[in-house]
Amino acid sequence: MFTAQIQKQAEQFESAAPLEILSWASETFGERLVIVTSFQATGIVTLHMMQRIAPRTPVLTLDTGLLFPETYNLMDELETRFDLNLRRIKPRQTPSQQARDYGDRLWERNPDRCCHIRKTIPLRDALVGFDAWITGLRRDQSSSRADTPIISRDARNGSIKIAPFANWTDDAVWRYLREHDLPYNRLHNLGYPSIGCWTCTKAAGEDEDRRSGRWAQHGKTECGIHVPPPEAVASDVRV
Repeated sequence: MFTAQIQKQAEQFESAAPLEILSWASETFGERLVIVTSFQATGIVTLHMMQRIAPRTPVLTLDTGLLFPETYNLMDELETRFDLNLRRIKPRQTPSQQARDYGDRLWERNPDRCCHIRKTIPLRDALVGFDAWITGLRRDQSSSRADTPIISRDARNGSIKIAPFANWTDDAVWRYLREHDLPYNRLHNLGYPSIGCWTCTKAAGEDEDRRSGRWAQHGKTECGIHVPPPEAVASDVRV
């Protein structure tokens, strides 16, 4: 529930540091709080800060079955290093089962539907039982995220969504990673500012939107978790 008290807190947090916001989230929601991360740079900073606050907070990551080897390696490294309470959330269908029902290489023909099956539905199911979730959304990542609130009501999942790093910049995130000698996905060194499935993610040019490489052939920059897909996509999924 998004109460007037939480709304007031959200307004006060506009000038707060992420550590303060994370501490408030842990104190307010306790065991009903979860971190959702795809192990992007901001997510790694989140996990590191939470080691100081509540290290056993559950961590959800969406394992689509189509991630880069570098992403799986990073997950394994950070799970061991931080002793994460990590839950790898998988879709109900394997890629081969999806191909059977929707045709081969759905991500090329209808990436919105593929994301809905492999990311949006699994996250919706995994968030059941939690009152609030932490995300690594930042306002500087893309035009569609420019107005990201620090705290908002996630109507789709009936919970509170918290973006402690909404006001941070890409430079601030990378400065933190370097200062604390934290590992990161090596694909960043090859021109991938944002990393999703290997089937869709490409390197991006220096002057492009930081999410422009995620669905490079489709002009798509969101999977549907934060921005709902077309209604036709959601209504025609047999899982």
